[in-house]
Amino acid sequence: MAADPTPSPVSALTARKTWRTLEPLHGMVYFAPEAAASYRRLGLEGQSGYFVSRSAAMGAVSAGVVVATFYNFRPSLVHESMEGAWDTVAPSAVLEARTTAAGEALRRMLGDAASSPDIAAAAELARRAAERAGDHREGRPLFAGHAGLAWPDDPLEVLWHAQTLLREFRGDGHIALLVQHGLDGIEALVMHEATGELPLSFLRATRGWTDDEWSAAAERLRDRGWLRPGGTAEHLALSDQGTAVRQDIEEATDRLSVVAYEALGERGCDTLRGLARPFSRAVVAASGMGG
Repeated sequence: MAADPTPSPVSALTARKTWRTLEPLHGMVYFAPEAAASYRRLGLEGQSGYFVSRSAAMGAVSAGVVVATFYNFRPSLVHESMEGAWDTVAPSAVLEARTTAAGEALRRMLGDAASSPDIAAAAELARRAAERAGDHREGRPLFAGHAGLAWPDDPLEVLWHAQTLLREFRGDGHIALLVQHGLDGIEALVMHEATGELPLSFLRATRGWTDDEWSAAAERLRDRGWLRPGGTAEHLALSDQGTAVRQDIEEATDRLSVVAYEALGERGCDTLRGLARPFSRAVVAASGMGG
């Protein structure tokens, strides 16, 4: 399927809204029991399944490459999770297991709607956007790995793969902006925590940093004037300057992702969101991602 050669301008806000509407259709793979079970069958236990399955699109890369491209995980956690993984499983086997598990999980969550005409229509639109992104792989290593994979045949899996590409495209651009602003991985997490958008327990439980490292990162951000002074490690808040910096990063991330959605234009993005919204809501309800 070739992307539309004549792009139609879209706003940065449209790019953000379209990504956010579809994101649950990709993100559920990190919580779905089907995925964890498929990785265990390959000998990947615990967080090894996450790191190996998401990085497999780049080939049998080292833990150091994963540290660089995933960015905000404690390096020691990545090294421990990937220790010896490629000695026992091939990237192609992990990728096949991941895609199959994603399809199984979505079929369970969506029921009969998983094979509906709206799924096929959404898949076609999302694929057009993802393929447009594929024309701009430079500087986006994790996205480029996924963009080099063959497309699935099943429309539901096409939709999942398309949003996977769009997610990684956006993510690589976001990391470039974190580097530009001098934020290391844990500092980026502390900035996110200080917004109050995610519970502290989730960020700390999944990224592997110690309490001392978290506190030290917060202190560095206070020294830069990006956190309000006097807050505790459990109650962080962005300063006005920090709020402005984070907003600048988020808005620039949106602008860097616009090129993908130009394949659809404003009307096509609106159509895609309308098609995908009930599916995303069903996935959030079924997976508990919104809790």
